[in-house]
Amino acid sequence: MNHHLSERINNMSTSATLAMAAKARELRNQGKDIIGLSLGEPDFNIPDFIKEAAKRAIDENYSSYSPVDGYADLKQAISNKFKRDNNLDYGLNQIVVSTGAKQSLANIAMCMLNKGDEVILPAPYWVSYSDIVQLAEGVPVEVPTSIDTDFKMTPSQLAAAITPKTKMIWFSSPCNPSGSVYNEKELQGLANVLKKHPNIFVVSDEIYEHINFRGGHVSIAGMEGMYERTITVNGVSKAFAMTGWRIGYIGAPEWIAKACTKFQGQITSGANAIAQRATITALEAPVSKIKYMIDEFHKRRDILLELLGSIEGFNLNVPEGAFYVFPDISSFFGKTLRGTTLRTASDFSLFLLEHALVATVSGESFGNDNCIRISYAASEKELRDAAARIKEALS
Repeated sequence: MNHHLSERINNMSTSATLAMAAKARELRNQGKDIIGLSLGEPDFNIPDFIKEAAKRAIDENYSSYSPVDGYADLKQAISNKFKRDNNLDYGLNQIVVSTGAKQSLANIAMCMLNKGDEVILPAPYWVSYSDIVQLAEGVPVEVPTSIDTDFKMTPSQLAAAITPKTKMIWFSSPCNPSGSVYNEKELQGLANVLKKHPNIFVVSDEIYEHINFRGGHVSIAGMEGMYERTITVNGVSKAFAMTGWRIGYIGAPEWIAKACTKFQGQITSGANAIAQRATITALEAPVSKIKYMIDEFHKRRDILLELLGSIEGFNLNVPEGAFYVFPDISSFFGKTLRGTTLRTASDFSLFLLEHALVATVSGESFGNDNCIRISYAASEKELRDAAARIKEALS
């Protein structure tokens, strides 16, 4: 009975990616052969050396409450990782470990935003950004991008979106859902705009940093004048295939980290003890230990781009990271296929689920009404079969 629930939960959207995954599971339970390309979850098993670290932690009886902000030796491993991979110096008092990067983002929003504060979101953006901001009574301000600019916000767009109420900008690179990667020149352009607005803070979501096919990830916190106003968000879900282990973390100015620890202490306390111990081993390992997964994602991207490129009406860019393609399918709007008139990206995504038995996600939930997100965190056979089904359904 919704009238007994709070306005905040009634006004909150259901995660579109999780909703589509649930719909796909429901159809599978009905006996339908659904190919799921909706979830952003690596299909690899966790590397054995990380599993072994978790087993040791169990044997060593890491079963008590962990420190709210994370074990000190894990935070040291994170600090070393920031220095090694990002050339960023974060002390242990600047790092907070949370139950996934999603909780890291919620902590930041609840600690930084007051009612009416505006948060600039280059669209497309990760599906939960907008609702997390609104839950903290902030106001999402979408800055639309298009396939023509590789789904990246330009400095002039950023400058035009800033108002006296602007408090933050949130973005991901590599980007979920577009796979776009901001290079050093592009980030410097954004930083140059922000230098004129010293009270605006940046949330840089870098959880896909290692799944990067162009080489050389760049962190905006490393730009001149940006370190003291940037919160760098990361975690082990994507690159290490540890989605269910729920470990995310931030590097931030100490006063922000302290606030996030204070908030987290009243909500969840410390993250899972065994997962934290395993994460130490994951982060201390050289990136070469997970390169086989990155290489496989790169191969799958190229296969999927070639297959989808043969389907008339799909407009594609070349994503340089993550494991998604984000085709513009607006050329199908207004057309009637198999008795269904396609008017929106949601119509298109549901059409593919019903007629191709392929689960994707509408771009509407990511702030782009013309696209759908397709995850290639699936086997080569599944990708080939899915593309063939899509082509047949649309023919």
